[in-house]
Amino acid sequence: MAKVIPGRYAADIEGPFVVFVIGMRINRLWAVHKWWPVAAAMGPMLKELYQNPEIGFISSESFLSSKGVTVLQYWKSYEQLEKYARGGIHLKAWRKFNQSVGTDGTVGIYHETYKIEPGQYECIYGNMPVFGLAKAGRHVPATGRMETSRRRMGGESDPAVPTPGNPS
Repeated sequence: MAKVIPGRYAADIEGPFVVFVIGMRINRLWAVHKWWPVAAAMGPMLKELYQNPEIGFISSESFLSSKGVTVLQYWKSYEQLEKYARGGIHLKAWRKFNQSVGTDGTVGIYHETYKIEPGQYECIYGNMPVFGLAKAGRHVPATGRMETSRRRMGGESDPAVPTPGNPS
């Protein structure tokens, strides 16, 4: 289990980056022969990505729910993400999904892609392991310009809003 780091931290990452959310949803629980191969395909893809940093993949977090799995990924650029999607293990898995599941409704799949420019994100981690964007970039103390959401987004502090360092 990851080590919890007490205190307030933020994430800092240099330059633009891409957030990619991908997942699957089990629509028919008893159709294990349909959804299990879809779920099992993500492990080899993540292994390939972590073993080949030149692809442009930075980091990921995985989440299980009662209906499926979601993987939150961070990429250096959309172009690198798109190039990966059109080849390697992903393309084979995508073709297999279309052949075995297609539009029969047993398994749902989804992805969302967000291109993030410098200064157009903010996050806070309180008493958490190094996680998410802080794992993809730098895990930094939430002090100074990183102390409030407004400052993390590049604005000036609002003195009327209480913060841990300014309880006014």
